[in-house]
Amino acid sequence: MGHPVLPEPIVIDAAAQAAVMMQEFHTELIAIADWWATYSPDLERGGFYGEIDAGNRPVNDASKGIILNARILWFFSEVAQQLDDLRYRDCAQRAYDYLVTHFFDAEFGGVYWELDAAGNPINTKKQIYAQAFTIYALVAYFELTKDEQVLVRALECFELVERYGIDPINEGYLEAFTREWKPIDDLRLSEKDLNYPKSQNTHLHIMEAYTTLHQAHPAPGIRAALEYNIRMFDRYMIDRSSHHLRMFMDLQWNDFSPGYTYGHDIEASWLIAKALESLGDEHCTQALTPTLLKVAEVTLNEAVGCYGQVIDSYDRATQTTNTDTTWWVQAEALVGFLYAYATTGEQRFFTAAVNVWEFIKQYQIDHQKGEWFWLSNLDQPDQYSYYKVGFWKCPYHNGRAMMEAIRYLQTHS
Repeated sequence: MGHPVLPEPIVIDAAAQAAVMMQEFHTELIAIADWWATYSPDLERGGFYGEIDAGNRPVNDASKGIILNARILWFFSEVAQQLDDLRYRDCAQRAYDYLVTHFFDAEFGGVYWELDAAGNPINTKKQIYAQAFTIYALVAYFELTKDEQVLVRALECFELVERYGIDPINEGYLEAFTREWKPIDDLRLSEKDLNYPKSQNTHLHIMEAYTTLHQAHPAPGIRAALEYNIRMFDRYMIDRSSHHLRMFMDLQWNDFSPGYTYGHDIEASWLIAKALESLGDEHCTQALTPTLLKVAEVTLNEAVGCYGQVIDSYDRATQTTNTDTTWWVQAEALVGFLYAYATTGEQRFFTAAVNVWEFIKQYQIDHQKGEWFWLSNLDQPDQYSYYKVGFWKCPYHNGRAMMEAIRYLQTHS
């Protein structure tokens, strides 16, 4: 990258270092929440802006995606439970009201993929990934408000995913359907994704949603669905020969991944572990934990750059790595390394987390205009060329990272 290599931090007292980091995580969580509460609400048309540029200016005609709205609802519901600030609760209610009014399909159930800036549906397909994030967000809002109607809506989405999403012949969950829950040709989440009927990314966030749904409402059917999701990863998506995650698969689980992405690998390690916590099956946890730690170890061994950052991905066809440093990958690496540290007590994982956090503070956080850069300022000559808010840029990865990082350090202390 043309910059001098930074010295590796020397951790003299891990307990003292952890205490400092927890305070920094808490401070950054407030900074993230305050930025989103200040800049993202769309006071003219309701809900939240579909896009805000890197200079904190709203793009008024930008469409509004369900992933952005659901993740905003999740984030403010969670942070309102942890931090005593009425603005956060108001933002959660704002996100919930807008989701129910505009994104929910009253005729066929589930949520639309995309609305125009005025809140009218422009892409009505039923992406399973979107239903999962809606469940995840609704559970968090239910935990905040204890409103039983919110839980009812979450359970309705759960039943739709279980009714339509499962492949009854080969197992696992299919990617997408039409508004009426019929087969659809274009299954992709985005133009960057391959058009295959099964993906690790969708399965991962179904599992994440079911993890919290099971905690809030531990019914037998939800427990069985959570266990089923964990089993899908164990059987089909963790490549035991490399300890990377398979990304794109056909109906029969044949792997068509062009390579692997380190952010998804490390994210999967700790999210599967959290699912195991929710399930509470000691035998299953003992059987799978060594594999999850190996996934984290492979990320540590293969993907850490000279600044302590975690690089993006590896392409098999060209045998090259993409060394871009994306905000969400750094957030997931921080949590994944702290999960491995809290589980094993091994100093190398703690040091890796310290290094990632130092990188985030120096290169990923926008200390002038707030929030985090899409790419670190080592990777983009113009630091303001990518949006701060958009279809895929939400307070989910970095906000969740601050909360989970505190949790793992508290667990180990």
